[in-house]
Amino acid sequence: MNIAKPKATRFILTELDLPTHWYNLLPDLPEPLPPPLHPGTREPIKPEELAPIFPENLIEQEMSTESWIEIPGELQALYAQWRPTPLVRAHRLEQALQTPAHIYYKYEGVSPVGSHKLNTGVAQAYYNREAGIKRLATETGAGQWGSALALGCQYFGLECVVYMVKVSFAQKPYRKSLMQAWGATVHPSPSDHTEFGRKMLEEDPDCPGSLGIAISEAIEDTVKSKDTRYSLGSVLNHVCLHQTVIGQEAIRQMEMAGEEPDVVVGCVGGGSNFAGIAFPFIGENLKKGKKTRIVAVEPTACPTLTKGELRYDFGDTAETTPLLLMYTLGHRFIPPSIHAGGLRYHGMAPSVSHVLKLGLIEARAYPQNDIFESAVQFARTEGIIPAPEPAHALRAGIEEALQAREAGEKRVILINLCGHGMLDLGAYDRYLAGGLMNGD
Repeated sequence: MNIAKPKATRFILTELDLPTHWYNLLPDLPEPLPPPLHPGTREPIKPEELAPIFPENLIEQEMSTESWIEIPGELQALYAQWRPTPLVRAHRLEQALQTPAHIYYKYEGVSPVGSHKLNTGVAQAYYNREAGIKRLATETGAGQWGSALALGCQYFGLECVVYMVKVSFAQKPYRKSLMQAWGATVHPSPSDHTEFGRKMLEEDPDCPGSLGIAISEAIEDTVKSKDTRYSLGSVLNHVCLHQTVIGQEAIRQMEMAGEEPDVVVGCVGGGSNFAGIAFPFIGENLKKGKKTRIVAVEPTACPTLTKGELRYDFGDTAETTPLLLMYTLGHRFIPPSIHAGGLRYHGMAPSVSHVLKLGLIEARAYPQNDIFESAVQFARTEGIIPAPEPAHALRAGIEEALQAREAGEKRVILINLCGHGMLDLGAYDRYLAGGLMNGD
């Protein structure tokens, strides 16, 4: 009896295939990224002016003009606990969609914290320890970043304090539990632990919070505390840099699969997971003349790339950060309380904003119920419950596959599934009960 050979589904690299360097896209762009400005002088900010917030070694990465930055051996060994992450062919989803498209997803949910955020969480904790820092302060939206930094600090013996956007603090209580289990102190933001938090609560005791407010609180905590530096989970160049292990692995895994993606899709809030998957592919387009389309997907409730303005703006609500040239909805914008808390940011990474301005990527937005519809379809075919954030990328990937079906063409689609949704089941309960609104 002839038994049909099963189709290849998972493409696995080994520990020996781990990237040894992070990829810095900025030197390869056809037009340089405009610098951040000092909020007082409006002049390009100097490295020493960032020293009260970041350690010198991360400031060097933030302003680096090198295309490749070596990953320290201690970090490579730590990465090997969960990296390389798998690339998976979504055969059952393809069958359900009746599409000739080939759909692949890069699954970052296998990390200990369940998302891509640990790639930079351990890196930032390492570099702060090397600089003699004892304590890190940060913000978090949905809690993935706070969890990642909490674990990173635990690995490297640092104290960690997290200001978590209040609406997510209530929506996702077990994210708080994760952070506390890994030794972090967690405050709902706006909080009564900072002057700015108290000011916001006086203005609106029921304020749901925003990433801009939480960033302001974390920076205030940093500058007023001894041996403390600030750590950011997205937006800045060095954070996007650390995530490029994702795209580097994906390029090699697509070669193992014998295909090249026609389109690469990632969700986008501050920009780090998107940069991680997209920037190495943009580099391939620029240096090797490839034509891969790159799609960034955001919520219609916080449409930074699709409806924001490209201008200099503050990264936080209290106007304490340098001015960044980015697509922004305004630093005082407080998004609706959607469940994709990691995408509720008023601005966008300057590097991601810049590649959109240069026409190297495209952007689209979807409402909350549409993305949960796609998330449930993915869960029922592929078995993984996706976080609400990468469900945006899944929605766009499914649309691409349906377009391929209508056109009768093969299309190779690569999606960055940057985290699992096992701690987002409250949102799924509401959606499945028919009670989830697009602005909730």
